[in-house]
Amino acid sequence: MLDLLSKYGKIEKVHENTYFVEVSADKVREISEILHWKLGGRFSVTVGSDERPINGYFRVYHVFLMDEQKLSIIVHVKINPAIPKLPSITPIIPGANWHEREVHDFFGIVFEDHPNLERLILPYDWPEKVYPLRKDVSIRELRNKLLKEENEGVEKREAEEKYVVPIGPYHPALHEPEYFELYVEGEKIVDAKYRGFHVHRGIEKVAEERLTINQIPFIAERICGICGYTHNVAYCQAVENAAGIDVPLRAKYIRSILLEIERVHSHLLWFGVLFHFLGFDTGFMMTWLIREKIMDLAEVLTGNRKNYGLNLIGGVRRDINFEKIEFSLKTLDYVETKARRILDKMLKLKEVISRTKNIGLLYRNEAKKLSVVGPVARASGIDTDVRKYHPYAAYSEVEFKVPVYDEGDVYSRALVRYDEIFESINMLRQLLKNIPKGNIMADEIKISEYKKGLGLTEAPRGENAHLVITGRDNKIYRWKPRAPSYNNIPSTLVMLKGENLADAPAIIASIDPCFSCTDHLVIVDIKGNIKRRIRLKELARRRHC
Repeated sequence: MLDLLSKYGKIEKVHENTYFVEVSADKVREISEILHWKLGGRFSVTVGSDERPINGYFRVYHVFLMDEQKLSIIVHVKINPAIPKLPSITPIIPGANWHEREVHDFFGIVFEDHPNLERLILPYDWPEKVYPLRKDVSIRELRNKLLKEENEGVEKREAEEKYVVPIGPYHPALHEPEYFELYVEGEKIVDAKYRGFHVHRGIEKVAEERLTINQIPFIAERICGICGYTHNVAYCQAVENAAGIDVPLRAKYIRSILLEIERVHSHLLWFGVLFHFLGFDTGFMMTWLIREKIMDLAEVLTGNRKNYGLNLIGGVRRDINFEKIEFSLKTLDYVETKARRILDKMLKLKEVISRTKNIGLLYRNEAKKLSVVGPVARASGIDTDVRKYHPYAAYSEVEFKVPVYDEGDVYSRALVRYDEIFESINMLRQLLKNIPKGNIMADEIKISEYKKGLGLTEAPRGENAHLVITGRDNKIYRWKPRAPSYNNIPSTLVMLKGENLADAPAIIASIDPCFSCTDHLVIVDIKGNIKRRIRLKELARRRHC
């Protein structure tokens, strides 16, 4: 493979099994098609970078994961700032759609032949030709410019007799903003649209401009409110890989232990949400009761139920002693027994099966096109798991199976998570019983400037990808975190088409989306052109009322 790639451009090995391939713009689409479709790889993420202060160019990185070969291939192209254009890969890999639109939003790079190069993250009233992640745009300048335009808008409205105050697309008291629009004929969904990114926190800009390398793990852990530790680990691994830091094996075991604890509590939470949407609140309460024991275990090991704050570049802050290991093993015995008893009963209920089997179908070829990850991919017949095929932390030290199902429906996504709960418990026992003696921090930590690193983790929702470029003065020059829901959410639009309206809550929930609990959507009756706003909880009840 490397011989083939060398025909397209210069290859640089940055760390174990990770290669950067620099290609010209006219070759980027061809090499992307080869990696994703012909060599069996997977498109993962596109990253933009303003490297004009370093070398005078913008740069775009397309990350591909070759699971069979256990390689990470990053195709990158330098772009002339005077003509910031690059051929789009979306026509051949539809899953790159959002990624390229985001780079266009933040850097002003135009992807030629992109089917829909509209704004994705920036709001409709964002100032034209202001690209927030360019290095010549500071946080202070952004704030001053946006405040000025906001004040000018207020002055203009004050001259009017009245104006509309929009409230939505979400209620201020609800969980997280998102907007689904379902087009229906009767009770049948014929089309769907999604609009997210109503709250963009700008963590990349904050991290690159204001935080030190060892402060970023704290903000990385807050990317997700349920499984933030996996982002913390992905970022740390990206920096460690860039700098060539050898993390002690004991620290890797501790990281893996907490990652699997996070997976178990996240999957139990998901089952509770699924049962709730299906109207089985007994299952919801029972799974969340079991989850409390896992949350207690996290608190015993780290001092916190959530946001552990355990990692530093080069290792971990705190060790695990013998008493905590014994407590962990006893807790796992309890959780395994209780979870298996409850989930076995719930998943065999005919009411659950009828609401999830052959519902929300995503076939393998469509899943490949959209580059979905995690349980969504594995439920559609794609055998992928970063822990197995791109092992990190201590995952090369344990034995486990990757559950894969071919049906591509909501029930298969549930079965994948069911299997993963008990695989995780099995892995936790191996890690706890075999944790080696030794240090928990690397002896020597030296981080040179402008080194590139990729950090991958298998979060409960799928693979996280963090790409970093180190900077000067203990800073990061570029940090791009990509969460799994970013790749998975577009697939819901495929899953929803042709399904009954009452099944929409379970279908949307089946990807375990990172916008918390999806509370509202808009239903459009295309015959009468009538719009109705409804809560997913109310919609779910329609099937069994």
